[in-house]
Amino acid sequence: MGNLLEGKSAIVTGSGGGVGRASALRFAEEGAKVVCADIRLDPVKETVSLIEAAGGTAVAVGADVSKEDDVAAMIAAAVEAFGRLDILFNNVGVPTPRLGTKLEDHTAEDFRRLTDINFGGVFYGIKHAILQYKAQGGGGVILSTGSVAGLVAWGGSVYGATKGAVHQLTKAAAIEGAPFDIRANAICPAGMPFTGFMAAGGMTVTDEATLRHIAETTGANHPLGRPITAEDCAEAAVFLVSDRAANVTGVLLPVDGGYVAR
Repeated sequence: MGNLLEGKSAIVTGSGGGVGRASALRFAEEGAKVVCADIRLDPVKETVSLIEAAGGTAVAVGADVSKEDDVAAMIAAAVEAFGRLDILFNNVGVPTPRLGTKLEDHTAEDFRRLTDINFGGVFYGIKHAILQYKAQGGGGVILSTGSVAGLVAWGGSVYGATKGAVHQLTKAAAIEGAPFDIRANAICPAGMPFTGFMAAGGMTVTDEATLRHIAETTGANHPLGRPITAEDCAEAAVFLVSDRAANVTGVLLPVDGGYVAR
């Protein structure tokens, strides 16, 4: 157990798996008390069990981040459980629903799902975190999961647009929150071979050859040549929400093996 986040209360959304689970585990390892939130309650309970088995403290909360009332209730649950909120990690996101979907191929339903969850969920999280931080005093930290797809045109146009919106909300929150010692940053992962993440977005990739191809090629376009892992993102997240990054705000940190540096 470390102590980078000792005494901190944190929420990690989408912590039923992937980046969310890896980050919740690392936050707890560093001493944070963690509210693990997800629309899927059973997987998030598994995350809590893993944290508790390692000696950490966590509670599970069911939340649909596309619904403002759920987000407000999630933050209230953290305050009720741990007395205050210090860290919010807006991690929930869904991908383009079908591999290779061009802009003109998106349906209205595709558009609404991507914007409601990826954009709306982060907006509600930032809004209610700021309200809580101002009410309790003492500042706070907001971290969101953006994407290199929001930094460059990397396919999945509507998905990329929602991540670009996340980046702009992050910058706005950093500037508006600065007088209140509220910091806001985002991590921007590149290719991640998460079949579970794709399934959450409604993708129907099931044949083994395609899955192997995704795993093998995800990192092929990265100068370092490796796929980005959930653990890579979790390590970046721990730094950005810790006091070691006390003078870091408004940053969009690529976790991309050098992709956007080319």
